[in-house]
Amino acid sequence: MSKGRILVVEDYKEISQMLADFLMTHDYEVECAYDGKKASELLKQNTYAIVLMDLMLPYKSGDVLIKELREHSNTPVICLSAKSQVETRLEVLRMGADDYILKPFDLDEVLVRIEVVMRRAKVPTENASKTAENECIQEGQLMLFPEKNRATYEGTVLALTAKELKLLQLFLEQPDKTFTKANLYESVWNDIYYYEDNTINVHMSNLRSKLKKATGKDYIETVWGIGYRLKKQEEPYVDGN
Repeated sequence: MSKGRILVVEDYKEISQMLADFLMTHDYEVECAYDGKKASELLKQNTYAIVLMDLMLPYKSGDVLIKELREHSNTPVICLSAKSQVETRLEVLRMGADDYILKPFDLDEVLVRIEVVMRRAKVPTENASKTAENECIQEGQLMLFPEKNRATYEGTVLALTAKELKLLQLFLEQPDKTFTKANLYESVWNDIYYYEDNTINVHMSNLRSKLKKATGKDYIETVWGIGYRLKKQEEPYVDGN
């Protein structure tokens, strides 16, 4: 059984192939991307157990890829880089990387780091991952598939941004909770909510507008003086006679 699928993002094909061969002998599936543009496409299309990523890449750098990935996924990332400066490593970790390995590296160390990061992230097995991909959170005909970063209404995919999907997920997962703006900001933006800068208002307005346009219904309501909560949808009346 596969231990998981790994994306190796490395522009030196010799290093990429060496990592791929080594990891496959340890029961991992491996995909390779040799530049940032291709890696960006793969990360948007597929789900991986973990990503091994060089920082210096053609077309799109590793730090940009990490920022993009963190907009829609918590997939673990281990950076591979020859840059040894402490400031560089700290900055990459702040961006959302889970670990940092200096080049040249020992393959056994890479394997151990992968195992540690995956264990810490509690990455599911292949079968569990496939099950999770098919799981959804539902309110009436509105369905959200967290692992696929997709929401649908009556089978039609909704054009929601990554932030809007995360906001919607909060409401669907906790339908009885009233969220303050601070709750929403700290959960979705992963930062401390210091003051009102209109960020929440804009995103909530866009989300509610898109849901209304697609469904004809109001799925989120304002609780004046507190925040927002999911609006319960009335079940259609069915005459049993």
